[in-house]
Amino acid sequence: MDAEEYDLIVIGAGPVGENVADRAVHGGLRTVIVESELVGGECSYWACMPSKTLLRAGAALRGARDAPGAAEAVTGDLDVAAVLRRRDEVVHEWNDAGQVEWLGQAGIDLVRGHGVITGEREVTVGGRVLRARHAVAVCTGSASLLPDVPGIAEAELWTSREATGVRDVPASLVVIGGGVVACEMATAFASFGTTVTMLVRSSLLKGMEPFAGDRVAAALRARGVDVRTGVDLERVDRDGGEVAVALRDGSTVLAAEGLVATGRVPRTTDLGLDAIGLEPGEWLRVDDTMRVEGHDWLYAVGDVNGRVLLTHQGKYQARAAGDVIAARARGGEVKDEAWGAHVATADHAAVPMVVFTEPEVAAVGLTAGQADAAGIRVRTLDYDLAWVAGATTYSSAYGGTARAVVDADRGVLVGATFVGPDVAELLHAATIAIVGEVPFERLRHAVPSYPTLSEVWLRWLEEYQGEA
Repeated sequence: MDAEEYDLIVIGAGPVGENVADRAVHGGLRTVIVESELVGGECSYWACMPSKTLLRAGAALRGARDAPGAAEAVTGDLDVAAVLRRRDEVVHEWNDAGQVEWLGQAGIDLVRGHGVITGEREVTVGGRVLRARHAVAVCTGSASLLPDVPGIAEAELWTSREATGVRDVPASLVVIGGGVVACEMATAFASFGTTVTMLVRSSLLKGMEPFAGDRVAAALRARGVDVRTGVDLERVDRDGGEVAVALRDGSTVLAAEGLVATGRVPRTTDLGLDAIGLEPGEWLRVDDTMRVEGHDWLYAVGDVNGRVLLTHQGKYQARAAGDVIAARARGGEVKDEAWGAHVATADHAAVPMVVFTEPEVAAVGLTAGQADAAGIRVRTLDYDLAWVAGATTYSSAYGGTARAVVDADRGVLVGATFVGPDVAELLHAATIAIVGEVPFERLRHAVPSYPTLSEVWLRWLEEYQGEA
């Protein structure tokens, strides 16, 4: 069978693959995208969108209960069935017809099936052979990591997919892990009335500022979640439908269902990477233009390259990759210097992320510990968000913390962490300040509206100038 020729072949039609393809088409390239599941990918159907929908109702209800006047109007508990119906609407009943229609409107061809790299610039999908004149982009994402614990595979625990796609909410749930997925799903299921136990090897939200994990753990415990940190698993079994997790301290946790959320692995095991001298099952190492090391025609974008496992950061990489593939194909100028149009510079030290727990955690850039390890002379500015006038309009019970991490030699922000209700909306201002390297002396002229939580910037400035 003759090969079908395209300028670019994209494997994976999640948000990352869609953005690579779209930018390449805008750059004049004939592009095809290969997808074995739903067009729209993990984020649309099993991760970001359904998880935030499951979390939203509980957060809104507790926000109302914290506000005098609204609290008196709240007379019932969460309607879990209504939450699940809304989740079904958000994921379009796991039907990708709308996303497929968008591909057609964008001028991107679609081939359904599992794509395998069978040679240089060649991808085979079933009996069809696709050949790329210029590039192949691997955008297959990541999957849940199953830890090396006896019995865990046979116990058939939930991953994030089953948790976000839940149909029948269990009476009890044991969550293995303490990262973002674990914390968010513990928050959601606790709001549904499920008895939740978290088993965490170290601490919650490891890698973020320590106070963030501490505050989330305290809030979960206050809502009845049994958060156990510093524990090791001995074995996992499922007996008669019930999950039993044996711990090395001799105790056992029993639950109706279990969720394993201990990390991610790349979806590269069955892509045919060995055909081009790469190791299946490994993260694909790339340069800042997302080109795979040693293969000038191969790109790996999003989770699959292991740089930053966040949808918005993958889409950022995708915009750079789609543009640079088109530029190289046309023989145009490649802007691959730091912060250039064709690189993902922000991956290194300006990554924003939000954990939609209660309280929310929003962070960007470096923690104080990371900045210190990088050799930066650090100044940390901590402020209690309850002291900001805008917080008092929420309730007298508002609690939160904001930390700025400042490069003392350059006088610029290199990291920020906010913990508290609705702090996600504070994050982009900090992201802009870090990416733009805006001096603190200039930030004094960026006046926050009153009364809003953004007045924390004034408090940081006062502390910064007071210590100068």
